[in-house]
Formats: sequence, C-alpha cells, structure tokens
Amino acid sequence: MTDLPAEMDPIPLSAVQHAVYCLRQAALIHLERLWAENRFTAEGDVLHAVADKGGSRRARGLRRVLSLPLASARLNLTGVADLVEFQGLVPFPVEYKRGKPKLHRADEVQLCAQALCLEEMTGQPVPEGALFYAQTKRRVVVPFDAPLRALTEATVADLAAVLASRQTPPPTLHKTRCRACSLLELCRPEIVARPVRHWRDRMLAKALENP
Repeated sequence: MTDLPAEMDPIPLSAVQHAVYCLRQAALIHLERLWAENRFTAEGDVLHAVADKGGSRRARGLRRVLSLPLASARLNLTGVADLVEFQGLVPFPVEYKRGKPKLHRADEVQLCAQALCLEEMTGQPVPEGALFYAQTKRRVVVPFDAPLRALTEATVADLAAVLASRQTPPPTLHKTRCRACSLLELCRPEIVARPVRHWRDRMLAKALENP
C-alpha cells in the first residue's frame, strides 16, 4: 500500500471498523457527521467507560496501559486503544466489544489497525491481540497474519479514497447489517434501492417480451 497524502486529516481508528461493516456508514459518520444512538451503541459506550479512565498498572510482570493514544504516520491513522498489555517490550492490544464474536471481520480489522500503529510507534512486532466480548465475557485471541494485515491496509486505502473524494458511496442493502445499524433511518437504503429495483424489473420484463 502506498503512503497516504500528508495533507489529509488523520483517519480515526474507529472509522476503519465502520468501513469494514459498511463503507457508506463510515462516510455518513466521518464525512457527513451523522450519528444516531441505538441500544447497541449505548451498550458499547458503557463498556468503554471503564477503559476511558486511563492509567497504567503492573500485575504478574505484565504492564497494562488503559486508553493508550495511538497513531501511524504511514497509514495516517489516529485513535486510542482500550487496553495495551506489555510483556517486556512487546505490545498486546485488547479491544472491548459489546455482544459476541461476529461473522464479519470489522472488529478484527480495527484491532489489527491498532497493532500496525503500535508496531510503528514502538518498533516492536505485534503478532497478536485480543477482542473481549461483554456478552460471553471471554477474550478471543486474534493473530495478525498476512491476510488480516492485507485486509486492514486495503480497508484503510478504500476509506482514505472515500474521505479524500468527499463523496458518500451509494447504499447497498444488507438485511442483517442494516437492521443493526444505528444510522438506518438516516441512510434509508431501501428507499434509494427501490427505484433501481423497479427499473431493473421493467427492463427485465421488456427483454422477456422481446427476446
């Protein structure tokens, strides 16, 4: 991946997760500055309140740093890690999430983006991290392998292109993700998609009438 233009504003790490979930959602939030709360976002806010207290502590030879600021000049990223554990000099990022592990990789990509920032900041390899899910109360260890790193960098590049263009992508209706999205009423993908479906159906009907 090529380096991003220096004149661009830094990309929030949270936007990378939004971009994997839905690139349009990321643009609505970070370009159009739209936001809406729902039960899922409220639960996430409560969960992150603990990490937002910040601070550092040692336990059993492990140094734990809460709310650690992160940045990557190469990827033009900035944000805050919920928790980073240091075993010696090696960082191990931990991200708190509501709910349980998901079928898509948005959480993993956000965590990997944190790891890329940590590698640039510390000069140390970050081979893995963890996602802590409130519903299961368990950590899921995430190896930062080559495919995940490639997906993360590709997502950052796609998001950077959208932000640089200042154009919000058109909606793509995804029943499961749209239903859980706090921006559903602001996005209204079904309203935009309906005329397209009608046009497609009319064209198909004409083609069948005149083979």
